[in-house]
Amino acid sequence: MLNKLQQFLLFFTFSLCSWHLSIAQSITEEIAAVNYIKTIQFKGDTEFASIPIIKLGDPITITFDDINGDEADYYYRIKHYNFDWTPSVLYKNEYMDGFDEIRIVNYENSFNTLQLYSHYTLAIPNEDTKRLKVSGNYILEIYNDDDEVVFSRKFIIYEPLTSVKVYTKRSRDLKHINAKQSVQFEISSPNEILRNPKRSVKTLIIQNNDIKNSITNLIPQFTIADKLVYKYDQESSFWGGNEYLSFDSKDIRASNLGTRSIELKDIYHNYLYTNIVRANRKYTYNPDINGSFVIRNLDAENSNVEADYVWMHFSLECHEPLNNGELHIYSNFNNFNLNDSTRLEYDKERGIYHTKTLFKQGFYNYKYVLLRPDGTIDPGFISGNFDETENEYTIIPYYRAPAARYDRAIGKGTGNSVNITN
Repeated sequence: MLNKLQQFLLFFTFSLCSWHLSIAQSITEEIAAVNYIKTIQFKGDTEFASIPIIKLGDPITITFDDINGDEADYYYRIKHYNFDWTPSVLYKNEYMDGFDEIRIVNYENSFNTLQLYSHYTLAIPNEDTKRLKVSGNYILEIYNDDDEVVFSRKFIIYEPLTSVKVYTKRSRDLKHINAKQSVQFEISSPNEILRNPKRSVKTLIIQNNDIKNSITNLIPQFTIADKLVYKYDQESSFWGGNEYLSFDSKDIRASNLGTRSIELKDIYHNYLYTNIVRANRKYTYNPDINGSFVIRNLDAENSNVEADYVWMHFSLECHEPLNNGELHIYSNFNNFNLNDSTRLEYDKERGIYHTKTLFKQGFYNYKYVLLRPDGTIDPGFISGNFDETENEYTIIPYYRAPAARYDRAIGKGTGNSVNITN
């Protein structure tokens, strides 16, 4: 039998090792899809594909296409993470009822399309993964027979333990008062969460479903009764951006929104009208879906497998110096990733930047952004930044009780800059 001193030393040593292990853990980022995986749609109960933020117990669905069209086998695994996207210490049976690392058996081949592809669907819960038992941050990995991850996506499960009120304000920084939007919010919470909120409560603010451009870890400035109040200005401000541009390819053989001309080669090529720089112009409201997309084929009964793929040609008239930067198209169609397929090249003879990218038929939002040499993205270099822009903001509060082993997501709040005030 261990005496009390030995028990204390053993506990202290274990705690110290655990602390060093947590410090050594690195933040886990999503793995961008390989070039033959297209049209990833990850959805909870929302109308459009985005990062799913779902209530504990609700289902999620992910679909994707393999344009090799060879009915390859794909598998999935689910991992739980801390607030800061470092791996949590929970064992799999602590956050999952059932099993993962299971083959995705629900797939169909494309029908009556020029581009062959296999369409895969994974719904959770299912007969193998019966439920996810705890709230917090998760990553879903899709991998092949060689155990190579072909892509991964983040999602968040929350418990409805708090209510979150969100307000959008114009920045009090006079230099950016017409270009930035500041997000303020209040969290109404159970009394036990209020005991030491500056240490136990963390927050995540997401603009337009782009978690890569989020603001994290603001601490409450003060409390009023059962409310945690966050009235930051610059610390919680985002660039307003501009409304997204759009195109509609629901009928790839006829002109639709944004389409200038059509050409049939191996598959259809749609050429969009040349866009212009909007940063030096006045703001003009144009309804958008905040960077999202919807798959649809005008003549199809099942767009999942009857929507074809089309090469969309983009062109931009831009005479601004780029200072060795790169121009890219940017949106949720590829989870806000920049790569060779989104980079525009300059045509001196025509005086425009241009690129082409493979899209499944549907309605898409997009914008042009500048990738600077230091790796940062300037979203307003081409589109401009305006405080009038309609943006949607999502707030997720997290809570870790004393001696708890993981961060719980304890609510969800949304606000829209349509109601922005001074």
